[in-house]
Amino acid sequence: MVSDVHGNARDLARAGEGADALICLGDLVLFLDYADHTRGIFPDLFGAANADRIVELRTARRFAEAREFGARLWAGVGGDRRELIEGAVRKQYAELFAAFPTPTYATYGNVDMPPLWREYAGPGTTVLDGERVEIGGRVFGFVGGGLRTPMRTPYEISDEEYAAKIEAVGEVDVLCTHIPPEVPELVYDTVARRFERGSRALLDAIRRTRPRYALFGHVHQPLVRRMRIGATECVNVGHFASTGRPWALEW
Repeated sequence: MVSDVHGNARDLARAGEGADALICLGDLVLFLDYADHTRGIFPDLFGAANADRIVELRTARRFAEAREFGARLWAGVGGDRRELIEGAVRKQYAELFAAFPTPTYATYGNVDMPPLWREYAGPGTTVLDGERVEIGGRVFGFVGGGLRTPMRTPYEISDEEYAAKIEAVGEVDVLCTHIPPEVPELVYDTVARRFERGSRALLDAIRRTRPRYALFGHVHQPLVRRMRIGATECVNVGHFASTGRPWALEW
C-alpha cells in the first residue's frame, strides 16, 4: 500500500512485488517537492529560486502573499495556465499509471486531477471514490480527495460532499482514504509545523462502524503514524515519494 507518490515512478514499479494487490491512496502528481525545490511542475516552469520563495511563504502560512507571488509569476508566462499545468500532469500520469502493477486499486489525493485518471488507468487498475470492493475476501472502502484549505489544491471538496462519500461506503473491513481522521496527533506535520485538514466525518464513521483498519496518507511527517481508535487500527501508510517503501497489510 502506498500514498503520496508525488512522481516516484521508479519505486512505484516495484511496490507491488510479492503482494496480492497494490493499493494507492493518491497524490500521484508532483507539483512542488518541499524537500527538493528543484523537482516538480512549479520549478520546471519558474525555476528553483522562485520555488524556494513560494515554499518559504507557504511554510510561514502567508498564503495570501504566496498566491499573489504565484499570480505574478503566471502573468509572465506565455500560454494558458490551465493548459500548461494539464500538459505537465499528463506527462507524469503517463509514467505513473504505466508503473502500476496488476491488480491495483487506487483513489485520488487532493493534488490529483480526477477527470484525467480514466484516460490513463489501464484494465489492471480499478479507481474507486466513495465505493467499496472485495479484495482477498475482505471488504475495502475508498474515499479520495481532501477538504478545502487555503492551499486550494485541485481536488478539495466541501465537508458535506466528503461526508456523503464516507456514508456511501458504509461498513467495511478496511477503510482507505487519502486524508486522516481529524485527530490532532494524526494531522499534525512535524516538519511543516502545521495541522493539515483531517475529516470529522471520517472519525465519526470509524467510531460508528468499527472497521478493522483505517488507512490513509496526506500528512508527510505526522506526529503519530499509528494509533487505535476503539477497535480500529489507524495507520498513516507513509510518504512514498521520500521512502520508496510500501506499507504491507497482512491478515
